[in-house]
Order: sequence, then C-alpha cells, then structure tokens
Amino acid sequence: MSNETIDDILAEARGTPDERDPYGTDQHAPGAKCDRDKLRVWLMVAGFARALEAVADVTTHGARKYSPGGWLHVPDGEARYMDALGRHLLAHARGERIDAASGCLHLAQVAWNALAALELQLRV
Repeated sequence: MSNETIDDILAEARGTPDERDPYGTDQHAPGAKCDRDKLRVWLMVAGFARALEAVADVTTHGARKYSPGGWLHVPDGEARYMDALGRHLLAHARGERIDAASGCLHLAQVAWNALAALELQLRV
C-alpha cells in the first residue's frame, strides 16, 4: 500500500507544486516553510552575481542613453534585440571584450539582448 496522502494525490492531479517543508516539518510547527518545490531564485542570483551585475550595467547604460523601460516599446523589438545579440556575439568572437560605444562587456550585451527578446516573447 502507498504512503501517499489524499493531499499528495490531489496536488499531483492539479499539477501544483508540492507545498511541503523540505525537511519534513509539519507546516503548522514553528520553523516550517513550505517551499519544497518552489523556484530557487537565490541560487541564480548568488551563482551569477557578477554576470547579473554586468547585465545591470548594460541596463543602466541603456536607461541613461534612451529611457528607463523604453526598450519595451521598440517596434519589432524581439527581432531587433536578436540582431543586436548577434552583433555583440560576433564582436566577442573577434576577441573584443568591451563594447567601445558603451564601455560594457560584449557578453553582458549578449545576455541583456537575450533577456529582452525573451521577456518580449513571454509577454505576448
């Protein structure tokens, strides 16, 4: 016989994350935190702190050059950001580390443009 509870069966049927404490602590007990299957965002932030800072540098440069959030309103933005991604990737492949126009790392520009294109795609 299975050890599954009705809550386990219902959670699986709904396709929802398993809302349990990863250490098995009852959710009503002091110290419980029901985050077992939730996104581990801090792993990304801590693991890529330098890279994210470099992408934030690109974001700051763009906000100063154009306008904060203006990138969201660029006509045909997804395709244009993919073209910019390609140009920065080619510059990196030629051995250029820093973009002379912005002072930002070419690979940070690649990452920023990929994120911009992805964000626009996800907003559709």
